[in-house]
Amino acid sequence: MKKKVVCAGTFDHLHKGHIDFLKQAKSLGDELIVIVARDETVKRIKGFLPTHNERLRRNNVEDTGIPDMVVLGNLDTDLFQILEEIKPDVVALGYDQRVSEEEIIKRFPDCKVVRLSSFHPEKYKSSYFRNNH
Repeated sequence: MKKKVVCAGTFDHLHKGHIDFLKQAKSLGDELIVIVARDETVKRIKGFLPTHNERLRRNNVEDTGIPDMVVLGNLDTDLFQILEEIKPDVVALGYDQRVSEEEIIKRFPDCKVVRLSSFHPEKYKSSYFRNNH
């Protein structure tokens, strides 16, 4: 049976840090499914809309050729609902993602949670690109 890995993010201003994140996540299993945050979700969580809309961000992630599947997140307020649909074996979290590993494990006890390492965060962080472009 294939080992399914899921990671999620906004992926606005796709940069080398994102590429490294996707490659690290891909290396944890056989199939990588990437959840791209919806515009409304980004606004609710971060307090602002992403520069690029959700379709463009999803297409940019798809165009890297790294994930096996790229989906848009759900629009409801339960961010973990989509994990129930996908049923991943591994959830890969970015070094700076404010997501509770304990919450994922509590809701999905058979799922392994891996916190990925950063890739030159002093150079590659979406906020730098957003503020300078």
